[in-house]
Amino acid sequence: MAKDKTQYVCSECGGTSPKWLGKCPSCGAWNTLVEQAPAAAGGPAQNRFGNTFAALGGASELAVLAEIEATDVARTPTGLEELDRVLGGGIVPGGVTLIGGDPGIGKSTLLLQAADALQNAGQIALYVTGEESGAQVALRAHRLGLERSQVQLMAEIQLEKILATLDAHRPAIAIIDSIQTVYSDQLTSAPGSVAQVRECAAHLTRFAKASGTAVVLVGHVTKEGALAGPRVLEHMVDTVLYFEGDTHSSFRLVRAIKNRFGAVNEIGVFAMTERGLRGVANPSAIFLSQHAQPVPGSVVLVTLEGTRPMLVEIQALVDDGGPSPRRLSVGLERDRLAMLLAVLHRHAGVASMDQDVFVNAVGGVRITEPAADLAVMLAISSSLRGKALPKGFVAFGEVGLAGEVRPAPRGQERLREAAKLGFSVALVPKANAPKKPIEGLTIHAVDRVDEAMAVVRQLD
Repeated sequence: MAKDKTQYVCSECGGTSPKWLGKCPSCGAWNTLVEQAPAAAGGPAQNRFGNTFAALGGASELAVLAEIEATDVARTPTGLEELDRVLGGGIVPGGVTLIGGDPGIGKSTLLLQAADALQNAGQIALYVTGEESGAQVALRAHRLGLERSQVQLMAEIQLEKILATLDAHRPAIAIIDSIQTVYSDQLTSAPGSVAQVRECAAHLTRFAKASGTAVVLVGHVTKEGALAGPRVLEHMVDTVLYFEGDTHSSFRLVRAIKNRFGAVNEIGVFAMTERGLRGVANPSAIFLSQHAQPVPGSVVLVTLEGTRPMLVEIQALVDDGGPSPRRLSVGLERDRLAMLLAVLHRHAGVASMDQDVFVNAVGGVRITEPAADLAVMLAISSSLRGKALPKGFVAFGEVGLAGEVRPAPRGQERLREAAKLGFSVALVPKANAPKKPIEGLTIHAVDRVDEAMAVVRQLD
């Protein structure tokens, strides 16, 4: 008998190769090719005149975009305000959400709480556990104070049985924990392989769209922090959420990376307590250190996370360096730090070539927007001069290579948030200066970096 042909599939990108290779030809990853039986051959070849297309399915009717009625998507609140904020208001019937995060960060805890809140609101919630037994999930529910929870539980990893159960009970929301443990009998590869993850996610997505059941998939992450499995998994779902935070800290962030029904880069802030995760109403308090007196090298930044303005403390330490001075940043891009040091020297006359420079965003938050540039430069200058900025001082603004200070989006909301929290002095780009004064807030608007440094010296 002729030997069945096999192919090798990359566990990182899903690329295929007819023979085993040490390095994937598609993504360049090493030792990621896994042997797998090829899929069955398809139907007849399509000819250039489309006869095969017509025989297989026929043509579909077309619709004019302008004539399609655009209606708002109905949402069901989960009972957790911070999670609803990230989702855009609640879960969407038929929507598929993928949530990933480090082991032990709190994904299962959050979803079990959300499922219980939905069940109490009259929605049928089904929790499918593939990594734990029913007794283990019950123990977690007891720790969370959910002893009387009526959430439906199913311990199963076979896709066909899960789909049959979903079709029989038609819950409002189904949580699959996790997609890497689910397998289909139609494939010979092991659970967690590229083919299994892709095929199982495709079947669950198809069921969600056809039935109206909202499906939440829990995904593993790689050591780099990205979602494990093929990249196509993120394209198949409607919403992608990342669970962030230090396991040594009690605070967690849920960040939306993709959302077809709402805004991206929206965040929800939670505090891990003995009774599970609790939403934080005022997240700015987390990221501000409590100094009795102002200290050199500390500047408060008004950053924007999605639609939410937040105050984050930026700390800088400048110290005498050796032959090769170090530049280290935590929570900010290191390359951008090097660029800001060059701009600070060239356009403001603040030299740090022979100094070690360390910059940190307090609270473990990651700052990705360029509006943090001005605050970082002011913190470095403050540490270098050994003089603290006045109490109640905030700043934001993007800095260009020519030394100009560019406006930040939604500057008025940032300033109102700072005033609401009791800050009294703000240094902002001139384009962000409000037309009407904000009560209790003195605003200094600048065009260039050297002007910003001059204002700071006057405030000393």
